[in-house]
Amino acid sequence: MEIFYSPKFAKQYRKLSLEIQREADKREIKFRKDPFAESLKTHKLRGRLEGFYSFSISYKHRVIFDFHDKKTIIFHLIGDHDIYDI
Repeated sequence: MEIFYSPKFAKQYRKLSLEIQREADKREIKFRKDPFAESLKTHKLRGRLEGFYSFSISYKHRVIFDFHDKKTIIFHLIGDHDIYDI
């Protein structure tokens, strides 16, 4: 599996605290092994973000992504629940 990061994702990631960045890195390792691992709470989004998925980094922080194809994933957004409003 190959993961690409959108420019917006990279910018948002850099603005996160080091603690959240470290947790995001740990979650990405788990995600690479199994994107639907129960602890990630991966789920499809609805409404305006239909076609995208989200997984949890912490109680407050999420990653929004999509499957470009069977082997390619794009991480679009990272942050707290406000990212759903973008």
